[in-house]
Amino acid sequence: MSRKSRHSVATAFAAAILAGVLVAVGPQDLFGQGRRPCTTGCAVVGYLSKNPYLPGSTASPISEYDPNSPSNPYSRYGSRYSTDGERNPYTTGGLSVYGSDGTYLGKLNSNRYDLESVSNPYGRYGSKYSATSVKNPYSRFGSRYSQSSATNPYALEPPALAKPKRERPDP
Repeated sequence: MSRKSRHSVATAFAAAILAGVLVAVGPQDLFGQGRRPCTTGCAVVGYLSKNPYLPGSTASPISEYDPNSPSNPYSRYGSRYSTDGERNPYTTGGLSVYGSDGTYLGKLNSNRYDLESVSNPYGRYGSKYSATSVKNPYSRFGSRYSQSSATNPYALEPPALAKPKRERPDP
């Protein structure tokens, strides 16, 4: 790519951001190389990642102010009192977690007894021995060295957080 074409792409990208066309972008949107984690009935709201520089990451300092982020304690998905809140220990709701290849990785909530929760240490998605767990340090989704991992601070394809498309209106 020539220097002039890179400049024109950057200018168009900046103009789209200022115009409000591009609001939330992730690594798949920016680089066009990732697969969509869920193809029917859901919308990606961010990424479960320790990468603070990744747009939409839960580790990003900006995510504390995002109304759809589980890092925001006042949002629907971060509130302790919301039925979909990540911090609510009694909920069976929450954001769904999908790997970059479309693998379902459970629900992001803190209910230790929910079978689909990433917080259930004996469940398929929260066990440190399961291949489909972000808590397994040897799995593709939990290793510190995998590009598809939630715990790699340099990962560019971390698990995506998805919500159903309009199951009920947002408050």
